[in-house]
Order: sequence, then structure tokens, then C-alpha cells
Amino acid sequence: MTIDICRLRDRLPREIADLESEARWEGYRHVARLIDEWSIGDNRFEHHGERLLGAYVDDAIVGIGGMTVDSAISGALRMRRFYIRPSMRGRGIGRMLALAPLDHARSFCTFVTVHAGNDGAARFWVSLGFQLHGRDGPYPSARAAAP
Repeated sequence: MTIDICRLRDRLPREIADLESEARWEGYRHVARLIDEWSIGDNRFEHHGERLLGAYVDDAIVGIGGMTVDSAISGALRMRRFYIRPSMRGRGIGRMLALAPLDHARSFCTFVTVHAGNDGAARFWVSLGFQLHGRDGPYPSARAAAP
């Protein structure tokens, strides 16, 4: 299995609809929000330090995630919109997809945040070096120094 992490710049891949459908079936709306924000131009991951990445296995997109400027903390970036297809979880794809923007963040900031969507996601981010930092509404919140 070959895993490629690619930067998404000009447009979202057409297969994003399949990821959104799977996420929605699991009860997650963040991929739909990504599509909506992208389509109206609210968030295209274009500001200094921002990135949107796709994870591909054999030329098929299996995950997505990005990093934006954190509007709540000056000089920080925020991990956003991460999703891996259920059938591809547990293979290290999420780790690769998360580590790519974290590596990129070293050049832009010293602090990265993430708002995990559930306790399992919070455990994933903690495994990457994030520390839990209270809750953002019902969701765990975590912060980390850029690696």
C-alpha cells in the first residue's frame, strides 16, 4: 500500500463528496463544513502557514485535513477538518496526514491547537504530543508546541 500526502490548492477533489458522505453517516459534519466554506470562499487554507492536505492510497483519496491560522490565539495555527475513511483507519494514514502539517508548522509558529471531535480523537492528538487543555464546549481541546 502506497500512501501519498498531497497539498490541495486550487480545488477540492471530486471524491471529497464520498468522504463527506461517510463522515455524515458517522455523524460528523466537519467535512461538509469544509466543502461549504471552500465553495463560498470563506476558508481556502491560503493564509500564511495554512495548508489543506489529502491522503491518497493508490490514487484514491482516503483522508483529508488541514491547518489554519488560529483566530483565538495570536501566532498559533490550528489543526482542522481531519477525517480518515473508516475502512482505512488503523494503518497510520491519520498519523502521516497529521504529521505533515505539524512539520510544516515549525516554519510559521511555535504553537498549534486542535479541537478534537470526541474522546478517541483527543487520544489520537495526545499520541502526537498534544496536551489536553480543557474543553471547547462538549469537545476536548488540546494544544502543543510545534514539533
